[in-house]
Amino acid sequence: MSTSAISIRYAKALLNIASEQKQIEPYAEELANVASVMKSEDMLRLLLDSPTFPLEKKHAIMNDLCGLLKLSDGMKNFLSLLLEKDRIGYIPQINQNYRKFADDLSGVVRAKITSASELGSERAEAIKQGLEKQTGKQVVLSVEIDPSLIGGLQAELGGKLFDGSVKTQLKRIAETLAKG
Repeated sequence: MSTSAISIRYAKALLNIASEQKQIEPYAEELANVASVMKSEDMLRLLLDSPTFPLEKKHAIMNDLCGLLKLSDGMKNFLSLLLEKDRIGYIPQINQNYRKFADDLSGVVRAKITSASELGSERAEAIKQGLEKQTGKQVVLSVEIDPSLIGGLQAELGGKLFDGSVKTQLKRIAETLAKG
């Protein structure tokens, strides 16, 4: 079975449990916290993913981590299952898939706006409202600044990139001129 199929299966299972318990967002936050810790702590990830490290010790480490992160019992059980099935290394992919499925379920779409300069709150809100009108869904907007764009915006929504940056327009002009 492929990595993506495994992570999708576990993400859907966790979403079903979270939905039954009406804990979709809390589980999303907890899973994101665990994924963040696993990403930043190489030694922890290596120990928990090691086939030679004893399972009892992995459980002890995971229990300590759950205590430090103040995770719910449902998330503790889920992480324990991942340890038992030797799937702890899939947490980053499970987190991504869970977030996507949770957003789909709640009618939320995430958009990333990249601007050459700081966007005012009114302008960001106007962009958000425009995207909500286009998609018919609630939009969660994140804004980044990239001065290399020179001017304009790039919007990434639902895996699609809409590029209205000056940098890209200049690049297209240069390519057209080069073709003659």
